[in-house]
Amino acid sequence: MLMLNGVVFPIIVFAVTAVFVFGRQWYFAKYKVPTGVDIAIAAGVVVVAALLMFAMGHIPICRCGYVKIWHGVTYSSENSQHLTDWYTFSHIIHGIGFYALFRIGRLKKLPLGLAFIFAIALESAWEVFENTDFIINRYREVTISLDYYGDSIINSVFDIFAAAFGFVLAWRLPALASVAIVIALEVWVGYSIRDNLTLNIIMLIWPIEAVRVWQGSG
Repeated sequence: MLMLNGVVFPIIVFAVTAVFVFGRQWYFAKYKVPTGVDIAIAAGVVVVAALLMFAMGHIPICRCGYVKIWHGVTYSSENSQHLTDWYTFSHIIHGIGFYALFRIGRLKKLPLGLAFIFAIALESAWEVFENTDFIINRYREVTISLDYYGDSIINSVFDIFAAAFGFVLAWRLPALASVAIVIALEVWVGYSIRDNLTLNIIMLIWPIEAVRVWQGSG
């Protein structure tokens, strides 16, 4: 039941995105869509995600009462509460991955603007889902994030911005350069905090006790 309740919020993100895209396609049926329109639609999706998180009871900024550009202490009450932290790099990788996803097979025919909107929708939906009780409790049960109670809204918004940056980065760089960036970030972050996107996925889906012990001893 908790899982089903959690799925409702990302579905809302996708539904709103679908409405925005339908309006885009209808209004500009005979004209070229200005880049600014696609950016505005993507921004609208981010606003919807932020409002949903507020409705879910998440705080706008850190309970400490201030906002920092960078917070580098991973296992602390202020992690995932400020603008950026070690997990920001994972979201950059999300963006690179989304660009790759929309540039393979039949999806590569998708206009860049639409691909960007859908990438932001996917990241926004994940941010909302990640901050539901279902995922928060999962993190606390199977990882060493015992004090994790969800992201602040501003942190989630900047995580989405990081994904947008990753998408643009992948668009502008050769494919091999994007692959090199992903590998470098995973190795660097993994070495620095004993966690990264790969380990995060593994521990969330199929937790390994040995990895958990290793992470906790860092």
